[in-house]
Amino acid sequence: MATPGAEEDALARYRSPLVSRYASAEMAFNFSERKKFGTWRRLWLYLAQAEKSLGLPITDEQIQEMEANLDNIDFKMAAEEEKKLRHDVMAHVHTFAHCCPKAAAIIHLGATSCYVGDNTDLIVLRDGFNLLLPKLARVISRLSDFAEKYADLPTLGFTHYQPAQLTTVGKRCCLWIQDLCMDLQNLERARDDLRFRGVKGTTGTQASFLQLFEGDHSKVEELDRLVTAKAGFKRAYMVTGQTYSRKVDIEVLSVLASLGASVHKICTDIRLLANLKEIEEPFEKDQIGSSAMPYKRNPMRSERCCSLARHLMCLVLDPLQTASVQWFERTLDDSANRRVCLAEAFLTADIILSTLQNISEGLVVYPKVIERRIQQELPFMATENIIMAMVKAGGNRQDCHEKIRVLSQQAAAVVKQEGGDNDFIARVCADPYFSPIHKQLESLLNPSSFTGRAPQQVAKFLKEEVRPALIPYQSKMGGKIELAL
Repeated sequence: MATPGAEEDALARYRSPLVSRYASAEMAFNFSERKKFGTWRRLWLYLAQAEKSLGLPITDEQIQEMEANLDNIDFKMAAEEEKKLRHDVMAHVHTFAHCCPKAAAIIHLGATSCYVGDNTDLIVLRDGFNLLLPKLARVISRLSDFAEKYADLPTLGFTHYQPAQLTTVGKRCCLWIQDLCMDLQNLERARDDLRFRGVKGTTGTQASFLQLFEGDHSKVEELDRLVTAKAGFKRAYMVTGQTYSRKVDIEVLSVLASLGASVHKICTDIRLLANLKEIEEPFEKDQIGSSAMPYKRNPMRSERCCSLARHLMCLVLDPLQTASVQWFERTLDDSANRRVCLAEAFLTADIILSTLQNISEGLVVYPKVIERRIQQELPFMATENIIMAMVKAGGNRQDCHEKIRVLSQQAAAVVKQEGGDNDFIARVCADPYFSPIHKQLESLLNPSSFTGRAPQQVAKFLKEEVRPALIPYQSKMGGKIELAL
């Protein structure tokens, strides 16, 4: 049997489809080994620079050596060291020291593993939010354009998935947008609430650093502040155990799970509308809907969003349980779990936003189908208008109500028992009792008269709430997105 090449060998191993099939390159890189270990080295550099500035015997030469080797990572050596030491941080300390022999003695000085581990996680979470937020803003922007375009187009509303009072296609879209705007606000808040773990030592007491600075509390506080600023954070958590509180992970994944719920609702609506043939997601020229039924146009993008959104919503259970069992200053049963759930949450959110952007950029509306469905249901909805018109023409409300009750039940029997069209209005026209308002029936049945303030609500909502929320992302609104798969 031939020895498999690198590509064949890769195909013989499980690869997460979140990365291999769906996720964007930038989000995949954010959770990559190269980003992680490159950040570890930068954190060691920040620590050494800050310690030097506060008087510890660290030379410019040592700092320069570290700066020159930030991305010169021998991953093979690191893997061999970790196999031997059974400790990932010390494996990378040794690997970094190998290419920085002059700085070897001061790398990781006074720090614990969580100095690089937890601080890197916080950097990655922050950067993950910074990748997601413009994507979410683009989705909102595309849907806002759609809502504005169809603000006046009447469509049958549904409650309990039963025909209800009319709304407009644009107004229904605003329900989607409002949920996503809440998600945009929540993601911004969660990102801005993130703090740095900082320089806290093995159990969060900063004892090792207090010893390094010979009991000078002010220098320890300044060290924490300097490193926090170098990492791009405005604040550090004032108290930590060995780790930052795992409740932070709950906050992060909660807002992502909430986003998943919003996307699931939107895409479920689109799937239901596709079944009604009123609205469809984009469908490529050569796309196959079914291997057995060539006529089908399955809403596979919306289905993908729903599928992945369910996964995203479930992931919040991991940090909930992890935070609840962190004994005292920390326990290591959080580590393996967090390696999976944090990355998967951001990767999954990234995928569903890219997919939803693609959907929102190509939504197809079928006004004639929408109009036909309205005409099937509108006669029954117009009964109150007909009664009011008859009363104004001198009729008795109770007599009119009884006439309409009988005629509407007869029309309903034609629809339900015979499979015919709704002939209620024809019955009204044929009944001499309603002759005083026969000429008004056309205006009484104008769909636009049943949509209330929906068009005005769309305009006001987009102008006053949505567009202002998108201002910080205006420079990142360009370009359509094409899905790889």
